[in-house]
Formats: sequence, structure tokens, C-alpha cells
Amino acid sequence: MADHQLLRIGAFSTLSRLSVRMLRYYDTHGVLVPAATDDATGYRQYDASQLPDAVLIRQLRDVGFSVSAIAALLPLRHDPDALGRALGVQRDQLLTDAAQTKRRIADLDHLVSSISEGQLMTTITTTTLPAQRVAALRLTIPNYWSEGIAWEQLMAETRRQGIVFGPAPCGATFYDDGYQEADVDVAVWMPIAADAEVAQPLVAEDQPEQHVAVATLHGSFDGIPATCDALAAYISERALTPSGPMFNRYLVGPGRTQNPDEYVTEVCVPV
Repeated sequence: MADHQLLRIGAFSTLSRLSVRMLRYYDTHGVLVPAATDDATGYRQYDASQLPDAVLIRQLRDVGFSVSAIAALLPLRHDPDALGRALGVQRDQLLTDAAQTKRRIADLDHLVSSISEGQLMTTITTTTLPAQRVAALRLTIPNYWSEGIAWEQLMAETRRQGIVFGPAPCGATFYDDGYQEADVDVAVWMPIAADAEVAQPLVAEDQPEQHVAVATLHGSFDGIPATCDALAAYISERALTPSGPMFNRYLVGPGRTQNPDEYVTEVCVPV
């Protein structure tokens, strides 16, 4: 390439809006190698034709791609379909990250409130829940915050089967032996009459009378993690022994109000 096509690193930095420091970094990692480097001074020069690559590198960096990912994606600049698919995957990841950040902010707000107020807005006690018959759907969901997936399937199936629900609260039981980072084994259930029949994929279950430690949360589901922490402290302080899987009872939920502040949830552990 002719000398008059080469740009000094400062000029190339200005045009590409990549700092000189980052240009040197991308050179070191083989992402954007200068067209020429002076052996004596180490000065880098770039060809003007490298500007589109530099701009794409900056755009990929700004939407969260790592250096190694950028190096892999750069050759796809002339393949819009492949590059678009990669960007779609990154978009999905950013949405997941944003949801996790939102939950962490909510958890932080609850933690700040609990510290400043000295206690959570949660009532904790022990009680005995009566036996009941429920229609249940058990499946694996991606994580605890994906419980809505199970409820959508349960409600669709109960409508299809024409099942009539009883007045008691609905709920969700978590069967994993330990806290799960992913692939949560959960059963969501609704109360039904004692003589009611259901068909697959639903099952009719007779839940026995249970003695439980129960924490009652008033407000958004965002408060459930802090409520679980408070329930754990309550169980520890009283030397109670869990005797079955944890479950939630939804006394007031999305089926009754669109205002999360009005939700009432019982987090229960058989003891």
C-alpha cells in the first residue's frame, strides 16, 4: 500500500474514536494490527481502509463484547446475517444481565431498609396448615425468577380441563435438595374439591396437614429473598428442624391485583 494512504496513530484515533491507548491494546491482542510499524521508533501507522474495522470494533466493545469475542466477530463484517445472529445472542445476554441487576438493586434496597429499620416488614411464626387436595404441575424451570413459566402452563391446562378451583391459596413447592443456581424443580398447584379429578400433565395431590414455620411478606416478590433470609434466622434461633421442602403460598398475587405492593406471600418450611 502507498505511503500516502497511511495515517499516523493520532489521526486514526481521532477518526475511529478509539483512544491511542486502546489502539495499542488491540494491536497487542491481534485484533487491529497497524498497516506499518516503524522498527526504530515503534510508531504505528494505519491504512484508511482499516477505519470500518476500527469503527466496528468500537461498536462491539460498547455493547459489551470482550476482546476475544471482537476478534472472532470482526471477520463477519461482510456477513450481515452471521453478525446479526451474534448480536442477537449478545442482546439476550444483556437483557438477562439487566434483569439480574434490577433484582440486585431490589435486594440492596431491601437490605438497606432492613438495616435502617432494624427489622424486615415480615411476620414470622409457626402454625399448622390444614390438609387439602390440589391440582399440581411439576416441571423444571430455568431459575426461581422464572416461576411464571410454570403458572402459564398450569393455568392453560386447567382451563383446557375445565377444573374449578377451591377458595384456599395457590402455591409453589420447591423440591430440589438445596438452593439451585439453575434448573429449578418446582410444582405449582391450585386447590380443588376433594372429589375432583384431573388428567395429565396435571396430577391430583392430597397435601397432608403440616406444621410449618411461615414468614408472611407484604409486597412485591422482590422481597422474597430477604424474607427467606429472615425465615432462616428464625429457624436457626429456635433450633427448628426442617422436615420437608420449602413452599410458597400466594394469598394475594397477580390473579387478584395488578399492584405488586398489595401482594401477600407466605414462605413456608415444614418443621
